[in-house]
Amino acid sequence: MTKIIEISMKFVLALIIAISLVSCGGQEIKPGITVELFGFHNGQMVKLYTMVNKNGVILKVSNFGGTITELHVPDRDGNLGDIVLGFDKHEGYISPEYLKSNPYFGAIIGRYGNRIAGGKFTLDDVDYKLATNDGENHLHGGIKGFDKVVWDAKIIEGSDKDGSEQTIVLTYTSKHGEEGYPGNLKITVLYSLNNENELRIEYTTETDKATPCNLTNHSYFNLSAGKHPTIENHVLEIFADQYTEVDAGLIPTGNFIDVVGTPMDFTTPRTIGERINDNDEQLTLGKGYDHNWVLRESNGWSPVATLYEPESGRFMEVFTSEPGIQFYSGNFLDGTITGKNNKKYQHRAGLCLETQHFPDSPNQPTFPCTILKPGDASVSETVYRFSVK
Repeated sequence: MTKIIEISMKFVLALIIAISLVSCGGQEIKPGITVELFGFHNGQMVKLYTMVNKNGVILKVSNFGGTITELHVPDRDGNLGDIVLGFDKHEGYISPEYLKSNPYFGAIIGRYGNRIAGGKFTLDDVDYKLATNDGENHLHGGIKGFDKVVWDAKIIEGSDKDGSEQTIVLTYTSKHGEEGYPGNLKITVLYSLNNENELRIEYTTETDKATPCNLTNHSYFNLSAGKHPTIENHVLEIFADQYTEVDAGLIPTGNFIDVVGTPMDFTTPRTIGERINDNDEQLTLGKGYDHNWVLRESNGWSPVATLYEPESGRFMEVFTSEPGIQFYSGNFLDGTITGKNNKKYQHRAGLCLETQHFPDSPNQPTFPCTILKPGDASVSETVYRFSVK
């Protein structure tokens, strides 16, 4: 009976694709959203949602982990290229070689993005113990974070005022005690693509019991669309004058360090490879860049970071309502993971710019608070805007 149901669902989804007006073979692509079967996980259907804008930009998102699997944007000659790391099939995201190192390609991260020292915190005089999956520390939500669950999803076409934005809405409820966290946490994540070539991610959360909450997206970018095996030629700018110093476990010490005079200074555009191998203690601890930058307070919606790949001309601007951004230079990629087009992802094949609150904030009283309380709905927004130079 189960196999009959699976076959029936495949047939229904195939019909949806067949009647859609999305064309292939190099022809013009009609703006809109389509859905197809991507696989199965623990008996649940995993679907792949494809959003296309009028410029031909393509965004693909799986409801397994809310994962951005593909993002095709044009270079300066108008040629589309897929600029995020990932897999052609769902099976790649659950393969043994992937789960062993678990780089979280493209996924929603939670309940708490980044690290919590010792996997523990105290809230309202109660001690909580979390799953530890990074040595003795808690990382990216634990053993089964939000990146490893199947989210409910629905489509909203024409979700903005002029009707041109395409959106999928993902929802998930993290139950009290999941990975050690208190409270039933309801999460809604919107992925939207508009005709200004902007990918907008909006997170809304609410809880019935006070709990730490810090969501982000863990996409790995390579703006050369894989033509360069590393991101060391990318030019990065981060609008931040300080970063949070880390110890040997990459846990913040609580100290805010000025970037001036250090390899962490991206206040003007700098090539990533220029100083990544410097004899600097913080770079040695992270095996490269794996740090949180303290973003400047801004009056208005202005970029917090930009990324440029000179050969393709692709240019990305990052906007966010979050106070920090984690720049991770793909230091732990080592060629053991085979991704799209049977290509092995080598050391520093992609980079992450994760907008978020600071690591270990539940244990750092001087950091911006990440405790969500009942009755308080938290809303966070991040936009990645793509153009060429």
